[in-house]
Amino acid sequence: MGTLTALRNYDHRLTRRMAAWESDWARKLLPPVEEAAEHTKLWCAAAVIIAAGGGWRGRKAAAAGITAMAAAELLSNGFVKQLVERRRPPKEWIPHDDVEDRPDSSSFPSGHTAAAVAFTAAVAPTWPWAGTACALPTALVAIERVHNGAHYPSDVAAGAAIGLAAAALVRTAPRLLMRRLG
Repeated sequence: MGTLTALRNYDHRLTRRMAAWESDWARKLLPPVEEAAEHTKLWCAAAVIIAAGGGWRGRKAAAAGITAMAAAELLSNGFVKQLVERRRPPKEWIPHDDVEDRPDSSSFPSGHTAAAVAFTAAVAPTWPWAGTACALPTALVAIERVHNGAHYPSDVAAGAAIGLAAAALVRTAPRLLMRRLG
């Protein structure tokens, strides 16, 4: 068995296990997390709170977070999803009703995870406390995307990588631009 086949099989097994995870707190916590993360509402609200409560540093962190989130969404949803057509996990793998409320677009990568990771990774260097506060909702978004059957774990990992790349780009682009111009 090849390495790619082994990874795909592991990805499928992990998807089934996470989707079948029966936990009262997961059933109560993950659906509201999904709702809050839909259309980046969670991260826009976090940016407002960070900007309002953090003075100059908070405004800088919020701007970096929103910019990185937008870049990650553009990369994941506007570019990579158009290149990679991957079906969502089969409905029969998902033993709960959340499977009925998932998108029709490509499963790869997770745009929700890309946005969450990008926001958090861009906020953290400017205001570490705010970045730390965003880390838990970011992790919950990633878990929720697999638990509700919208994504495979590899989709979430790819979304996280895109989010990290977008945050790095937002952090380094001004310096690169200034060096190029001056």
